[in-house]
Amino acid sequence: MNILHIKYAVEVAKLGSVSKASEILFTAQPNISRSIRELETDLGIEIFNRSAKGMVLTPEGEEFIEYAKGILEQIDQVEKHYKEKYPKKQKLSISVPCACYISEAFAQFSKTITEDTAEIVYKETDFGKTVNDVYNNNYKLGIIRYPEQHDRYFKASLEEKELCYDMIAEFRPVVIMSEKNPLAKMDEISVKDLEQYIEISHDDPYMPPFPAARSAKEEQSAPPRRICVFERASQLDLLSENVSTYMWVSPASEKILARYGLVQKQCTDNDKIYKDVLIYKNGYSFSDIDRKFITALIESRRKYLK
Repeated sequence: MNILHIKYAVEVAKLGSVSKASEILFTAQPNISRSIRELETDLGIEIFNRSAKGMVLTPEGEEFIEYAKGILEQIDQVEKHYKEKYPKKQKLSISVPCACYISEAFAQFSKTITEDTAEIVYKETDFGKTVNDVYNNNYKLGIIRYPEQHDRYFKASLEEKELCYDMIAEFRPVVIMSEKNPLAKMDEISVKDLEQYIEISHDDPYMPPFPAARSAKEEQSAPPRRICVFERASQLDLLSENVSTYMWVSPASEKILARYGLVQKQCTDNDKIYKDVLIYKNGYSFSDIDRKFITALIESRRKYLK
């Protein structure tokens, strides 16, 4: 019997709704529903009656929830005892794509770090390395980016690795470039207009992570000239110094654009949508410091990805 599943059941019983519990627990609704079904299977009982009006406890469920509350209270007492006796180091490890709104969230989150000891690791990398980082438990959290049309395949790949996922953002990519780039003066630009310029890319062309990632790349003809760079500051320096470069990104803040002398443009014939998804291992329970980062991330997304 999984303690995390018990916590989910108690929260759903309190709120009478999986969707409301999802908001409080920062966990996707399918993950909570699946966990409760697994708990019912393990116990051999039905905890909830499910209806259009919500989740209502069965008589057996009412009895179980009373036991569950007692178990969770005892766990809280044990945790409180040892946390007070041995102050815990604040730890956050997260692997993410290069994105202005994510780095802005991390900067704002850093202001919440208390005087207690802390160990924070923030890594910008590609999809495959992020999945590997979380799957092999080097990192507790990850954010991956993929094309919307391959949503089903990527989610199936994550479930196969027993990784949970919650959508953070959905956006149409824009192009950023030096304000001295000739295209910066045009009112409208097309994908064809970019062909004579050098693309700065986030992708690793030598290590496609999944077949879906390969097919996504194959849909687009490779640009004639491309420079692959994984570190965001170097990307921005290149864009600023070399007026012949451009990069596809999630919408950037005016602050970043002004700092590097850049502009951002929408391509009139680009209709692709991308998703940024938070991933973590099944059964992982968010720490207080995880929640602080996620809160900063959501606030930054609302600010910059309108």
